[in-house]
Amino acid sequence: MTVADEDVLERIEIRESLPNDIASIEKLYQDAFPDEDLLLLVRKLLQETPIVLSLVGIVDTSLAGHAIFTTCGVAGNTDKVALLGPLAVTTAWQRRGIGSAIVRAGLQRLENTGVIQVYVLGDPAYYGRLGFVPEVGVTPPYPLPEEWRGAWQSINLRSAEPPSRGELSVPRPWLQSALWAP
Repeated sequence: MTVADEDVLERIEIRESLPNDIASIEKLYQDAFPDEDLLLLVRKLLQETPIVLSLVGIVDTSLAGHAIFTTCGVAGNTDKVALLGPLAVTTAWQRRGIGSAIVRAGLQRLENTGVIQVYVLGDPAYYGRLGFVPEVGVTPPYPLPEEWRGAWQSINLRSAEPPSRGELSVPRPWLQSALWAP
């Protein structure tokens, strides 16, 4: 990490998103993922306020990053768990630690609310740096292609035993098989 990156991380404000952030959040996803249409999912998740933690990273009054953590369940288990995603950082601020800072802040907030495990479907190299490990006991709501098996990961937030087996139970916006396939 460069000195400039450390300076950015000292200046970043991470807070819950507000209704007046939505236009900037939408622009952020269009910038970060020009070949993917995540806006419908993001919009639907942001309407699920009781079960969603939506965090933004602000640098110099500009929205630089965003992450959503959705409260979920595991079949046959009563523990609180969550699903991370989507996560986006605008291209101008990528590779400067902003996404990682937002994820870490979200994990801390979730831990404080009693969530014991967080799942993610994403790049193992990126999420592995944050402490995520391959998940083999809890399965996503749709079968994953074989080449994506290592991308299904989790992190334990408490010393409590995480759910050992079961299927992740997700809210309606996540019940789209296209979100779980190439």
